[in-house]
Amino acid sequence: MALADKRLQRREIITKAVCGKGRKFSTVTHTVTPPHHPSSILGAWIINHQYEAARAGNGVEVIGSYDINIWYSYDKNSQTDVAKETITYAEIVPLSYVDPRHRSSTEEVSAEATQEPNCVEATVSSNGTSVIIRVEREYAVEMVAETKVVVVVDPSAFDDDVKDADFGLEDGDFEDLDSDLLEDEL
Repeated sequence: MALADKRLQRREIITKAVCGKGRKFSTVTHTVTPPHHPSSILGAWIINHQYEAARAGNGVEVIGSYDINIWYSYDKNSQTDVAKETITYAEIVPLSYVDPRHRSSTEEVSAEATQEPNCVEATVSSNGTSVIIRVEREYAVEMVAETKVVVVVDPSAFDDDVKDADFGLEDGDFEDLDSDLLEDEL
């Protein structure tokens, strides 16, 4: 056994870390019925998006709402109006990675809208009484919790007579590194 192997020990440290991640892209369709029968769609947009995240089963539930505004013409394109409707939703984002050794009692989840809800298509329905809106949205979620990590410890590293810890590196192991790739600031 090498001298370095005798000095090195391992420790388990409990720390907060990202213990789960997930991402979900979705397309949803909403039907909005304005007070007048629309002749054509002049514009459609989504505003006032709000959401929060909660742990749910094997994933994270994103719960939120947004307002759909549709500018449309009616009465044979002679008048215009804006129809407004508030949409509420709940969407499960599965966790593609979960650390099985995390402490479930310490879980904290968060969500980020990587693509805010966006209207990609608005058309008058075939019966001419409503507007069909296609919306795209995407979320990335993370779960942070306490977990154990194992680290290697050299108990003699703080001794005054020991200058360098031996981790099996030879002199010159870093000579081939390109110094232009190193960051200026850490």
